[in-house]
Amino acid sequence: MFIADLHIHSPWSRATSKKSTLPGLFAWARVKGINLIATGDFTHPGWRAHLNEHLTPAEPGLYRLKDENLPPALAGINPEAGDTRFLLSAEISSIYKKNGRVRKIHNLVYVPTLADAAAISARLAAIGNIESDGRPILGLDARDLLEIVLEESEHGFMVPAHIWTPWFSLFGSKSGFDRLEDCFGDLSEHIFALETGLSSDPAMNRLVPALDRYTLISNSDCHSPAKLGREANIFSCPLDFFAIRAALEDPGRGFAATVEFFPEEGKYHLDGHRKCGISLEPAETAKLNDICPRCRRPLTVGVLSRVIELAGRDHPVYPANSPVVHSLIPLPEILAEIMSCGPATKKVDDLYSRLIARFGSEFNILLNTPTEELETVSPLLATALTRMRGGYVIRRGGFDGEFGMIRVFAEGEIAAAAGQSFMFGVAVPKKKGRGPGPRAAPYPRPRSSPETRTSTP
Repeated sequence: MFIADLHIHSPWSRATSKKSTLPGLFAWARVKGINLIATGDFTHPGWRAHLNEHLTPAEPGLYRLKDENLPPALAGINPEAGDTRFLLSAEISSIYKKNGRVRKIHNLVYVPTLADAAAISARLAAIGNIESDGRPILGLDARDLLEIVLEESEHGFMVPAHIWTPWFSLFGSKSGFDRLEDCFGDLSEHIFALETGLSSDPAMNRLVPALDRYTLISNSDCHSPAKLGREANIFSCPLDFFAIRAALEDPGRGFAATVEFFPEEGKYHLDGHRKCGISLEPAETAKLNDICPRCRRPLTVGVLSRVIELAGRDHPVYPANSPVVHSLIPLPEILAEIMSCGPATKKVDDLYSRLIARFGSEFNILLNTPTEELETVSPLLATALTRMRGGYVIRRGGFDGEFGMIRVFAEGEIAAAAGQSFMFGVAVPKKKGRGPGPRAAPYPRPRSSPETRTSTP
């Protein structure tokens, strides 16, 4: 088994951390427990030079760092050792007019060699500016981009990115299509996988019969290395490009699972208008004809509404050999909820580092560590992870670019534990924990698991 995050960005992309270099990504992959990282942004000449400087071939179609003797991401903490490889990737933003509408589509491109990356980049450089951003914006039809990939890389492939995001995606409410075939035309058969994005999960996507033949992948789309793995993929195939591609074409060949956000946390899950503080469920939006009740301007119609619009059934139906789904909350967010502080505070950083030192990696804690073992460190943390693993979370949906909120404790539960030992001698703060806020649902939406849950742990 290995964990892969196949959508990230380099420092050459806008609003991306300068720490997102290959060494920075490598160090944080060890903390997270990730074995394979997409490079992102190979079309940018500066980043491609960085790739050529720091990478050397490893397994077929994959690369490793030439020098893996690097300082750890967390001072004084050495996570458990494991192979960390890189897969060449890029994200392209296509903005063009088709069928009478302006389309804005993001696509992920994967290739096995730096020579393939250079060849595709050269073709794109002749079309538009690939140097202004790590994710170049081109007036290139998504179908024609796919044709270039197929022509320049024998084994390269393309995956539509975060397919439901309103503004820049295949099915987005603002600029997308209703059918994949309307986007890729005669080359549609060459698309075999789709990225679900942070605001949807497989259960939502499997409401749409037209997506039955596609494999669903999940990735972080991170702009800083500490955000690696907030969504990811788990494979049981050989660690090489060609085996991974085969597993994506047919999950029965080794695509074992995906790691998901609870989709309500995604910043486009619900409909709304952030400037007016308006957040709406799909039925409410339909009654308003997509118009904000305060400013009378169009609402940003989110992912849930768009899925419902294209859905052909009421319950998800999973193809044979579909990957298992793990819906998780990033560990810093769980610690922050318990400590009633922000996830980027020193208090949380210290606790996080000590947990990594003890258990080896974040994914080992979230996915694998038995409850009994967690209880020896912190019964409160054990309760939080038990609820998270079972889907018993409190949800407030994100909307119009604002992240939602996922919590594991109801209002008052943390306050009741104030002053008690949390872990490593740190006590739960003696102040009221933050409540779930408005519009939070204290029950799970239908999840990917077919089992029926009737009680909360």
